[in-house]
Amino acid sequence: MFSEAYSAIVQGIEGRIIHVEADVSNGLPCFSLVGYLSSEVKEARERVRIALRNSGFKIPPKKITVNLSPAGIRKDGTGYDFAIAVAILAAFGIIRKEHLDSTVLIGELSLDGKSKAVRGVLPMVYTAYEHGMKYVIVPKQNIREALFVKGIGVIGVESLEEAVMVLNCNEPCRFVCKGVNNNDVLDLCWKEKREKIPGFEDISGQDMACRAAEVAAAGLHNFLMIGAPGTGKTMIARRIAGIMPEPQFSECMEISKVYSVAGLLTEETPVMQERPFRAPHHTITQTALAGGGRYPKPGEISLASGGVLFLDELPEFNRQALEVLRQPLEDGYVNVARLDGNCRYPAKFMLVAAMNPCRCGYYPDRRKCTCTPVQVKNYLGRISTPLLDRIDICAETVPLKLDEVNPAVNRKKETSEEIRKRVAAAHEIQKERYKNEDFMFNSCLAPSGIRKYCVLSKEAEDYMESILGGMSFSARAYHKVLKAGRTIADLEGKDLIGKNHIAEAVCYRGINDKYWREGRE
Repeated sequence: MFSEAYSAIVQGIEGRIIHVEADVSNGLPCFSLVGYLSSEVKEARERVRIALRNSGFKIPPKKITVNLSPAGIRKDGTGYDFAIAVAILAAFGIIRKEHLDSTVLIGELSLDGKSKAVRGVLPMVYTAYEHGMKYVIVPKQNIREALFVKGIGVIGVESLEEAVMVLNCNEPCRFVCKGVNNNDVLDLCWKEKREKIPGFEDISGQDMACRAAEVAAAGLHNFLMIGAPGTGKTMIARRIAGIMPEPQFSECMEISKVYSVAGLLTEETPVMQERPFRAPHHTITQTALAGGGRYPKPGEISLASGGVLFLDELPEFNRQALEVLRQPLEDGYVNVARLDGNCRYPAKFMLVAAMNPCRCGYYPDRRKCTCTPVQVKNYLGRISTPLLDRIDICAETVPLKLDEVNPAVNRKKETSEEIRKRVAAAHEIQKERYKNEDFMFNSCLAPSGIRKYCVLSKEAEDYMESILGGMSFSARAYHKVLKAGRTIADLEGKDLIGKNHIAEAVCYRGINDKYWREGRE
């Protein structure tokens, strides 16, 4: 007696269908699981056996062999329990087989036959939809996450008995969860009010740094702030996510896949509707930042994809951890290579970093700075030139005057909502411009795209030629200036990049020369 059921596995953030084959024959009674299995999958043998018994199913003493195919892929996790149990019951004739070919089963079983939630449900359900499956059966705890995928019938069950009832009925569609449509799927997924992000109106002074943050958010450029302690660097960074437009459905899907694989989605927060903001501590390891481990998981780089990765006190981070950022900043993804195969995680994040100019924090103000030139040089030297070249925009935060911090002084400050409208308009311009490309933002432009889309006015070309000789620009830095200028022009709704746009972009690069050239002299 042979039967087959279907489950799914997650590789990176993408799913793959797994065939669960069960064979029952005469011979010495035993229960064998094969198919390149991890220890938690091998333990499914005892979980399934006891869950079947406690669910009231009497299994005759037979030789039971279950194979998880393809056998060349390592199977991890506990999400195969349902498929294994159903395949065995179908082999004994307890479950009808006509619906098994169009159903994917995902979930862990407790010893009493109840279902338990598993992580990575979202990419697995999406894979089932891509393979043309009609139904996917998941634990009730994962139902809201699974409903994020449109076009497939999602059935939530609380126990193995309930799953058997669904598969033995003539019309499983009667059990499909209702209430989600194409237009308001995101609104229905979040019943709780979104946490309010603090606004730019709370920031005193720092007009240049706030403007630089707006330009960075408009083009998804990497952004570095440097200045004395207490000048508002962290405050600005934590408000950048609030001026970025809400992600589109496709972006929400990719962000939610990463969080699903990492096990960070819950029944209360089944999908990611907002752009993530991640701020790891400077003691983070290389693996925790980039992802990986014995059983690969996404790191902070991937968890920030589609949003902001904020590195406060940048020079205090481990040098090797910082160098890990270089390839993801250019390519937009992280490759984790292991003996069993490679995992690719998205890394389309906006890097925002903040740092002091020296260990005491007050360089180049020699009235306050107590560091020697060698100490300043060593501190700034913790940030490598290749990493600095990958930062498009650098801004300086200056000490505030008394009237700027005095709460009694009435100051008119732009709100985050006003800034967000300009940023959203710039995003729309870029999406229309790059509708035939595989990217959406100016920061992603390759050299060939820069020649095509970063068209300078004659005045801007002459200006670029005049300043190139006086500044130590690498080829990458030159391209960064053009991309930042393209974003500044988009904020003003201009097709051509003008001299004023280039001048502002060069100003953001000039901060690097001020500190790193002076700090090394």
